[in-house]
Amino acid sequence: MGVRFGLTVSVAADGSNDPVAQARQAEQLGFDLITVSDHLNGSYPTFETWTALTWVAASTSRVHVAPMVLGLFYRPPAVVAKMGEALDRLSGGRLVLGMGGGGSDDEARAFGLAVRTPAEKVAALEEALTIVRGVWAETSFSFRGEHFSVEGAMVEPKPSHRIPIWLGSYGPKALALTGRLADGWNPSYPYAPPDVLSSMRDRVLRAAEQAGRDPSSIECSYNVPVQVRDGVAEHPRMLNGPADVVVEKLAALIRLGMTTLIFWPRGRDEQLERLTNEVLPRLREVIR
Repeated sequence: MGVRFGLTVSVAADGSNDPVAQARQAEQLGFDLITVSDHLNGSYPTFETWTALTWVAASTSRVHVAPMVLGLFYRPPAVVAKMGEALDRLSGGRLVLGMGGGGSDDEARAFGLAVRTPAEKVAALEEALTIVRGVWAETSFSFRGEHFSVEGAMVEPKPSHRIPIWLGSYGPKALALTGRLADGWNPSYPYAPPDVLSSMRDRVLRAAEQAGRDPSSIECSYNVPVQVRDGVAEHPRMLNGPADVVVEKLAALIRLGMTTLIFWPRGRDEQLERLTNEVLPRLREVIR
């Protein structure tokens, strides 16, 4: 399978934003994947992630849909497994389940949820993956961990295929976990800039190989804030510049081994138009 392109839609609920309309437009423009973020706490109005994702899936027919990524502290793993199976089945097998340890401790505190150390987040994420895969595979699944437990959990029906799980991970232990257990890796440009991306990816693939897995089976996706604009200086937290510069920077990411690029356009309509008309056609030519 060749390189795929995704688009993040805004979950702002301020009266001027329509994530469903954005998703339909992205599907018409040929994008392969629609993603939404998962930050529930805050004064700025937003739609709840899974509700928005369900509406997006119901309003499209071809694109895959994904939360990038679910904050682990918000939903018990067995519940996530049930939610995931249902949305995947109803959408015709189009779910990519993105999961993460939960980056914002302030969000956890605000909702009265577990605040974990970085090491505890990795351990809890491994337990969560064990439970999700366990209830998807076994008639009755029991597991007792330090952070999560289930006793005779039964999720029916079972998934009709292997639902891919991608992890948003950064530290050495989390990257190793991704390589051992996940189907994909989903870092973001601001937290894993291109100068460290290759070494982080190597950790993921090395861990996969050590676990007896085929490293090439792991999808390496990348969230890219992007702005196509002439006469701007380079920005440390986004990929920007004239169209030809953006094309070459994106091609360099693909040469590093990133197999899916998920765009966060900075300036919605105008930037989406420039991205789809000036950048992606030339990028496809360059990487062909």
